[in-house]
Amino acid sequence: MDALKERIRKEGRVKGQGILKVDSFLNHQLDVALFEEMGEAFAKRFAGHGINKILTIETSGIAIATSTARYFDYCPVVFAKKYVSLNLDNDIYSSDVYSYTKQQSYKIMVSKKYLNENDRVLIIDDFLANGKAVEGIMDIVNQAGATLIGVGIAIEKGFQGGGAILREQGIALESLAIVDEMSEEKGIIFRD
Repeated sequence: MDALKERIRKEGRVKGQGILKVDSFLNHQLDVALFEEMGEAFAKRFAGHGINKILTIETSGIAIATSTARYFDYCPVVFAKKYVSLNLDNDIYSSDVYSYTKQQSYKIMVSKKYLNENDRVLIIDDFLANGKAVEGIMDIVNQAGATLIGVGIAIEKGFQGGGAILREQGIALESLAIVDEMSEEKGIIFRD
Protein backbone atom coordinates (compact mmCIF):
# COMPACT_ATOMS: atom_id res chain seq x y z
CA MET A 1 0.00 0.00 0.00
CA ASP A 2 1.74 3.09 -1.30
CA ALA A 3 0.34 5.61 1.22
CA LEU A 4 1.55 3.51 4.16
CA LYS A 5 4.98 2.96 2.63
CA GLU A 6 5.34 6.67 2.00
CA ARG A 7 4.53 7.49 5.63
CA ILE A 8 7.03 4.89 6.80
CA ARG A 9 9.72 6.37 4.54
CA LYS A 10 8.92 9.91 5.66
CA GLU A 11 8.34 9.43 9.39
CA GLY A 12 9.61 5.96 10.33
CA ARG A 13 12.75 5.77 12.42
CA VAL A 14 14.98 2.73 12.73
CA LYS A 15 16.06 2.14 16.31
CA GLY A 16 18.67 -0.41 17.24
CA GLN A 17 18.08 -4.05 16.43
CA GLY A 18 15.00 -4.46 14.29
CA ILE A 19 12.84 -1.75 15.85
CA LEU A 20 10.88 0.53 13.53
CA LYS A 21 9.30 3.51 15.26
CA VAL A 22 6.14 4.70 13.55
CA ASP A 23 4.53 6.25 16.61
CA SER A 24 3.78 9.53 14.83
CA PHE A 25 0.99 7.89 12.80
CA LEU A 26 0.46 4.23 13.77
CA ASN A 27 0.87 3.30 17.40
CA HIS A 28 0.95 6.39 19.58
CA GLN A 29 -0.55 9.19 17.53
CA LEU A 30 -3.07 7.78 15.03
CA ASP A 31 -3.68 8.97 11.47
CA VAL A 32 -7.35 8.05 11.17
CA ALA A 33 -7.53 8.78 7.43
CA LEU A 34 -4.61 6.40 6.82
CA PHE A 35 -6.32 3.78 9.01
CA GLU A 36 -9.44 4.07 6.84
CA GLU A 37 -7.29 3.43 3.75
CA MET A 38 -5.73 0.42 5.45
CA GLY A 39 -9.16 -0.93 6.40
CA GLU A 40 -10.34 -0.58 2.81
CA ALA A 41 -7.19 -2.33 1.54
CA PHE A 42 -7.78 -5.27 3.90
CA ALA A 43 -11.43 -5.40 2.81
CA LYS A 44 -10.41 -5.70 -0.84
CA ARG A 45 -7.90 -8.45 -0.04
CA PHE A 46 -10.35 -10.50 2.07
CA ALA A 47 -13.65 -9.76 0.28
CA GLY A 48 -16.18 -12.53 -0.24
CA HIS A 49 -15.14 -14.78 2.63
CA GLY A 50 -18.08 -14.14 4.97
CA ILE A 51 -15.98 -12.57 7.71
CA ASN A 52 -18.18 -11.84 10.71
CA LYS A 53 -15.58 -11.13 13.40
CA ILE A 54 -12.28 -9.26 13.50
CA LEU A 55 -9.79 -10.28 16.17
CA THR A 56 -6.74 -8.34 17.33
CA ILE A 57 -4.53 -7.86 20.39
CA GLU A 58 -4.61 -4.76 22.54
CA THR A 59 -3.52 -2.04 22.09
CA SER A 60 -2.13 -0.97 18.74
CA GLY A 61 -4.20 -3.36 16.64
CA ILE A 62 -7.55 -2.06 17.90
CA ALA A 63 -7.75 1.12 15.81
CA ILE A 64 -6.76 -0.66 12.58
CA ALA A 65 -9.23 -3.47 13.31
CA THR A 66 -12.00 -0.97 13.96
CA SER A 67 -11.32 0.84 10.70
CA THR A 68 -11.35 -2.52 8.90
CA ALA A 69 -14.66 -3.60 10.47
CA ARG A 70 -16.41 -0.75 8.71
CA TYR A 71 -15.81 -2.55 5.40
CA PHE A 72 -17.22 -5.82 6.72
CA ASP A 73 -20.68 -4.48 7.58
CA TYR A 74 -19.38 -3.13 10.89
CA CYS A 75 -18.83 -6.64 12.22
CA PRO A 76 -17.72 -6.87 15.85
CA VAL A 77 -14.07 -6.32 16.74
CA VAL A 78 -12.79 -8.46 19.60
CA PHE A 79 -9.42 -7.76 21.14
CA ALA A 80 -7.35 -10.15 23.18
CA LYS A 81 -6.51 -8.58 26.51
CA LYS A 82 -2.97 -8.66 27.81
CA TYR A 83 -3.81 -7.93 31.43
CA VAL A 84 -6.16 -9.57 33.88
CA SER A 85 -8.76 -7.15 35.21
CA LEU A 86 -11.80 -7.37 37.43
CA ASN A 87 -14.15 -6.95 34.47
CA LEU A 88 -12.71 -9.90 32.52
CA ASP A 89 -14.85 -13.03 32.58
CA ASN A 90 -13.45 -16.14 34.22
CA ASP A 91 -14.46 -18.30 31.25
CA ILE A 92 -11.74 -17.39 28.74
CA TYR A 93 -9.54 -18.68 25.98
CA SER A 94 -5.88 -17.89 26.62
CA SER A 95 -2.52 -18.31 24.98
CA ASP A 96 1.05 -17.34 25.75
CA VAL A 97 2.84 -14.90 23.45
CA TYR A 98 6.45 -13.77 23.26
CA SER A 99 6.83 -10.09 22.36
CA TYR A 100 9.84 -9.25 20.20
CA THR A 101 9.56 -5.55 21.04
CA LYS A 102 9.25 -6.02 24.79
CA GLN A 103 11.49 -9.11 24.95
CA GLN A 104 9.11 -10.89 27.32
CA SER A 105 6.25 -13.36 27.36
CA TYR A 106 2.70 -12.50 28.32
CA LYS A 107 -0.71 -14.13 28.29
CA ILE A 108 -3.49 -13.01 25.96
CA MET A 109 -7.13 -13.66 26.86
CA VAL A 110 -10.50 -13.54 25.10
CA SER A 111 -13.85 -14.13 26.79
CA LYS A 112 -15.61 -17.22 25.46
CA LYS A 113 -18.75 -15.08 25.10
CA TYR A 114 -17.25 -13.25 22.14
CA LEU A 115 -15.74 -16.00 19.99
CA ASN A 116 -17.26 -19.34 18.97
CA GLU A 117 -17.50 -22.01 16.28
CA ASN A 118 -19.86 -19.88 14.16
CA ASP A 119 -17.30 -17.12 13.69
CA ARG A 120 -15.33 -16.54 10.49
CA VAL A 121 -12.36 -14.57 11.75
CA LEU A 122 -9.97 -12.06 10.24
CA ILE A 123 -6.98 -11.30 12.46
CA ILE A 124 -5.66 -7.74 12.17
CA ASP A 125 -2.51 -6.35 13.77
CA ASP A 126 -0.09 -3.47 13.38
CA PHE A 127 3.23 -5.35 13.16
CA LEU A 128 4.46 -8.82 12.30
CA ALA A 129 8.02 -9.71 13.32
CA ASN A 130 8.63 -13.28 14.45
CA GLY A 131 4.95 -14.26 14.22
CA LYS A 132 4.48 -15.17 17.88
CA ALA A 133 1.58 -12.76 18.48
CA VAL A 134 -0.27 -14.07 15.43
CA GLU A 135 0.41 -17.67 16.49
CA GLY A 136 -1.00 -16.90 19.94
CA ILE A 137 -4.16 -15.34 18.56
CA MET A 138 -4.54 -18.21 16.04
CA ASP A 139 -4.37 -20.58 19.02
CA ILE A 140 -7.34 -18.74 20.54
CA VAL A 141 -9.27 -19.00 17.25
CA ASN A 142 -8.59 -22.76 17.26
CA GLN A 143 -9.65 -23.12 20.90
CA ALA A 144 -12.96 -21.46 20.03
CA GLY A 145 -13.50 -23.77 17.05
CA ALA A 146 -13.85 -20.68 14.85
CA THR A 147 -12.70 -20.51 11.23
CA LEU A 148 -9.61 -18.45 10.50
CA ILE A 149 -10.06 -16.69 7.16
CA GLY A 150 -6.79 -14.82 7.18
CA VAL A 151 -4.39 -12.39 8.78
CA GLY A 152 -3.99 -8.72 7.84
CA ILE A 153 -0.85 -6.91 8.97
CA ALA A 154 -0.05 -3.23 8.51
CA ILE A 155 3.76 -3.60 8.61
CA GLU A 156 5.59 -6.90 8.26
CA LYS A 157 9.28 -7.06 9.07
CA GLY A 158 10.07 -9.61 6.36
CA PHE A 159 13.65 -10.05 7.52
CA GLN A 160 12.47 -11.51 10.85
CA GLY A 161 10.81 -14.55 9.31
CA GLY A 162 7.38 -14.61 10.95
CA GLY A 163 5.57 -13.99 7.67
CA ALA A 164 7.46 -16.79 5.91
CA ILE A 165 6.56 -19.23 8.70
CA LEU A 166 2.86 -18.33 8.55
CA ARG A 167 2.74 -18.52 4.75
CA GLU A 168 4.44 -21.95 4.85
CA GLN A 169 1.58 -23.09 7.13
CA GLY A 170 -0.90 -22.05 4.42
CA ILE A 171 -2.21 -19.02 6.31
CA ALA A 172 -3.73 -16.34 4.06
CA LEU A 173 -1.44 -13.51 5.18
CA GLU A 174 -1.77 -10.05 3.64
CA SER A 175 0.69 -7.37 4.71
CA LEU A 176 0.24 -3.80 3.48
CA ALA A 177 3.95 -3.01 3.70
CA ILE A 178 6.77 -5.55 3.95
CA VAL A 179 10.12 -4.23 5.11
CA ASP A 180 12.90 -6.47 3.79
CA GLU A 181 15.79 -4.54 5.25
CA MET A 182 16.30 -1.60 7.54
CA SER A 183 19.16 0.10 9.29
CA GLU A 184 20.06 3.55 10.46
CA GLU A 185 22.63 3.70 7.66
CA LYS A 186 20.63 2.27 4.72
CA GLY A 187 17.17 3.37 5.78
CA ILE A 188 14.10 1.26 5.01
CA ILE A 189 13.92 -1.07 2.00
CA PHE A 190 10.53 -2.50 1.04
CA ARG A 191 9.74 -5.73 -0.73
CA ASP A 192 8.30 -5.12 -4.20
